[in-house]
Amino acid sequence: MQINGHELAVEVEGTGPPVLMVHGLGGTSNFYQVQADALVDRFQVIRVDSAGAGRSALAGDISIDAHADDLAALLDALGIASAAVVAHSMGTLVARSFAARHPDKVTKLVLLGAVAEPAEAGRQAQRDRAAVLREKGSAAVAPGVVANALSQNTRRDKPEVAAFVRELVMGQDPEGYARNCEALAAATDPGPISPDLPLLLVTGSEDKVGPQAVSEALAQAHGSAKVTIVEGIGHWTALEDAREVTDQLLAFL
Repeated sequence: MQINGHELAVEVEGTGPPVLMVHGLGGTSNFYQVQADALVDRFQVIRVDSAGAGRSALAGDISIDAHADDLAALLDALGIASAAVVAHSMGTLVARSFAARHPDKVTKLVLLGAVAEPAEAGRQAQRDRAAVLREKGSAAVAPGVVANALSQNTRRDKPEVAAFVRELVMGQDPEGYARNCEALAAATDPGPISPDLPLLLVTGSEDKVGPQAVSEALAQAHGSAKVTIVEGIGHWTALEDAREVTDQLLAFL
C-alpha cells in the first residue's frame, strides 16, 4: 500500500475489532505469525512491515515519529477509526508515539519487550551497527542478535526460533536496517501513556534489551497496567514463548 508517499507491505486478515501489530528492529510482520493465526477468528488483524524493514520500501524519513504517523495513515487508508495496538521492542517506542500523537486511534496497548529511550552507549551501539550493516551487510550482525537477544534456554531448547530470528535479520535490506538503527539511536521518550488507555506489558525474565525494570517503570507511571514476566525467555518474546504470549493477548484483547 502507498502510505505517506512510500510503499508499505501490509496484511489484513479476519473480521471483528481491529488489532494493529507493530514489529521491532530487525523484525517483520512475520514475528507475529503464531499470534495472528490465533487472533484472526475473532479480530481483524493488521500487520505491517515498517518503512525500510522486511518487504517495505525505504522512506525519506525513517524515525520513531514517522513510523507512528505511518500507522495513523494506514488506519485511515483502511477506513479504520481506531485499533488495539500490539508492539515489540523498538516498535514499543513507535506505539507509544502513536498513542501520544494520535490518542483517538488507540483503544488498547500491548508492549512486548518494551524498551526505553537509549542511553548514550546504546545510541552509539546502534550507530556502530548501522555502519557495519552498510559495510558488510545484514549477515554480519545476525550472529550477535541471536547471541544477545535470545535467552540461553531458547538457544538450547528451541533452535528453530534461533534459526528464524537469524533469517529475519539476514533478510533485511542493509540500508533500511541501518536507517532503522539510526532511528532508534535518535529516539526520545514519547512521554507517559494515558492512564485511560488499557495497558499490558509482557517481557522475558532474561530480556537484556527490554529488561523487566523498563516494563515495571511504565506500569508504575501508568497506574493500572498489567505486567507479565515470562520466565526463561529473552527479547524475542512472541517467538520464544509463543503460547504464553498468545494466551496473554487473547485474555487482554
